[in-house]
Amino acid sequence: MQGDLRIVGDVAAAFCDVVADAWESRTGDLFTIALSGGDTARRCYEALARHADTPVDWSEVRVVWGDERCVPLDHEDSNHRLAQEALLRSVGPVAEIHPMRCDVADAYDRLVAGIDLDVVHLGLGPDAHTASLFPGSPALDAPAGRFVVPNEDPLGNNPLPRLTFTTAAIAAARTVVVTVEGASKREALDRVRAGEDVPAARIDRPGVVWLTDPAAAGS
Repeated sequence: MQGDLRIVGDVAAAFCDVVADAWESRTGDLFTIALSGGDTARRCYEALARHADTPVDWSEVRVVWGDERCVPLDHEDSNHRLAQEALLRSVGPVAEIHPMRCDVADAYDRLVAGIDLDVVHLGLGPDAHTASLFPGSPALDAPAGRFVVPNEDPLGNNPLPRLTFTTAAIAAARTVVVTVEGASKREALDRVRAGEDVPAARIDRPGVVWLTDPAAAGS
């Protein structure tokens, strides 16, 4: 397992601190954050939206997504909708918002390849997938230099076709933060910690921050 495993009492609050630290060390004109989806991500974004001490100036933030289902942006399963509800509607004007849509995969790949990623936020599935990089899926072996690809779960555990960051896109970020909550994620996290060849263990970024609660960490 690469990176820094932090067992914390409040994953969402710790996520806010990681984003704040990344903001303080930013180097570009725009601060770029790649958002995720799922229940833990929703809690993290709600916390970020109400975090009174956050130094982030959202008028200088570029928002992209690390993965998305091939559904309309206002669909209940859309990561874009989740981020709008939990975060973006609450933080005021944002400099740039780039929805991830499956009909523009090549354009999104060029977009991500051409910008500096300050923060990539990821989750962890019970099968140890992250973003929409599923066990045994073609995206795990994406061509060199490709940052965004279409993908599906070959085992059928995660329905709907997707777009997803590749491991190369994740590795290019200045800060990668993975948030993990609940006993249902313990086995997946154990597999990553044991060095098994599961998608989340392929995050090739020495400084990745793993934020987990005691239930997921088994402590």
